[in-house]
Parts: sequence; C-alpha cells; structure tokens
Amino acid sequence: MLTINTSELTPAQLQNYMQYAIAPRPICFATTIDQAGNINLSPFSFFNMFSTNPPLCVFSPARRVRDNTTKHTLENVLEVKECVINIVNYAMVQQTSLASTEYGKGVNEFEKAGFTMLPSQLVKPPRVAEAPVQMECVVREVIHLGENPGAGNLILAEVKLIHINEDILDEDGKIDQAKIDLVARLGGDWYCRVTPESLFKVAKPLTTLGIGVDALPKGVRNSKVLTGNDLGMLGNIEHLPTDEEIDAVKGNEEVKEIFDATIGDANNRERELHELAKQWLSKGNVNDALKVVLL
Repeated sequence: MLTINTSELTPAQLQNYMQYAIAPRPICFATTIDQAGNINLSPFSFFNMFSTNPPLCVFSPARRVRDNTTKHTLENVLEVKECVINIVNYAMVQQTSLASTEYGKGVNEFEKAGFTMLPSQLVKPPRVAEAPVQMECVVREVIHLGENPGAGNLILAEVKLIHINEDILDEDGKIDQAKIDLVARLGGDWYCRVTPESLFKVAKPLTTLGIGVDALPKGVRNSKVLTGNDLGMLGNIEHLPTDEEIDAVKGNEEVKEIFDATIGDANNRERELHELAKQWLSKGNVNDALKVVLL
C-alpha cells in the first residue's frame, strides 16, 4: 500500500487525496445573509447531520487553499446566525455548481444560477424553491479549526423547520429514497447520482445479535466463492440452523442437481454449493444460503 505522511503534503495535495477517498459526500446548499441584507447562496460538500435531538447539521466553509481567504457564507453567519440548508438533487445540480462561482460580495447567486427565492418562515435567509427539502436553521456555534489555508470552520446549524416537496413522499408520508434523486460530491469534478438502479438495502443488526463471521465453519470463511459481503450477510443471522434444517434443504431441486452431478467430487460440490448460496444471497434468501454452505 502507498503510505503518506500528511505533514509532507501541500494542502492542495492533501485535499485531493481526502476528497477522492472520503466520498460520496452530501451537499449542503446554504443560504445566508449579512446584516446589510446581502444574500449568499453556496454549496458545501463538507456537510452532514450529526444529531437528531437536538436536530443538528454541520457544514464547513473552509479557508481557501490558494490564498487563505474566507468565504462569504462564513462571514455572513458570523453576522446573522441563521441559514437555510437546501438539499440538492439531480434536477438542480448544474445550477448548484454554477452558484459555487466566487462572485463578489453583494452579487445574488439566486439570480446568477437561475434559482427561485422563497421566503423562509422563521429565519431571514430565503429558501431555494427548487430544492426538494429545505431546512431553516439557527446557527448555534461556529468552530474555527485553524488559520492556515484549507482550515475548516464548522458551522453547527440547528434545524427548526423542514419543508419537503410532496412529490418525493411515499404513501406513508415519508421521503421515498428512489424519488428524491439525490446527488453527492466525489473528488475533483466528479459527482454521483442516487438512482433506483444504484439503491440497495443492508439489514440493520439493531434488534438481532448476529452470530458473526467467526462462528461460521472455516471452510465457509475461507471460501473461494463467497465475498466479504456474502460472509457479512451470513454472520448477521441470529443462530446456526439445526441439523434437521440443514438436511431439509437437500430437498431443493437446485441442491439435488448439484449433489447428483458431483458424486465423488467433494471439491466441485463445495464450490457449486457456495455459488448457489451466493445466488440466493443476492436475492435476499440468507437463511437458506446458510443452510446450503453448511451441507
């Protein structure tokens, strides 16, 4: 592996490595305002949620690497401790990128990028009407991480109101992950889009105590077919199946075919059983997949 001492890199080099590796990053499209009423709109990918009680988001307008200057967003929240976090989806990503252009103070990025200003209800900065979710926030604290180029400034924003476009809700009134069409930042000029085809679920081990990969037989752990992801799914099952349950899976037609075709050939039998288990895992049939690899 390439090992790099961060102290030996320039801020620009370090930023490149970190932004490519730590990704994808959600985008905070922040609206702020100064005491004179000048509105600023700018995207930040150093952003995430950090608490739900209180509801708290953090984003960081870092000092510019090239000249160590600060951004209007930071200057504004130090004057008026309010902001709106607008969530970015694919339909607005090009305009959002345009809004990141470093226009002079007093230039309204809403107008430059072609967005619609929507009055907020509790805070002074306006919302982006095109954003599928808009969060009105009060700035609780600004934490300065340094005075050097690239140093972050953590803005702790407490969410007070959330506005959601009803078009992205499901029948239960919750946000439909497939409808919101989110985008995220990667390294350099790269973005990614969350499409229905790219979505997948991983069962949360919150209500169960998985047996763990270490509880699987050595032959399963060292399988040449099963991946780490496959083993993770098997290890998330609460308990190993009984001998009777394992024996019962022999009645499956696909299992029968493998046994009939590999009489006297233990190595190929194990490989084909593991390949069958892998297929079942891809379809979410974890319990039977575990029984197959334990035959």
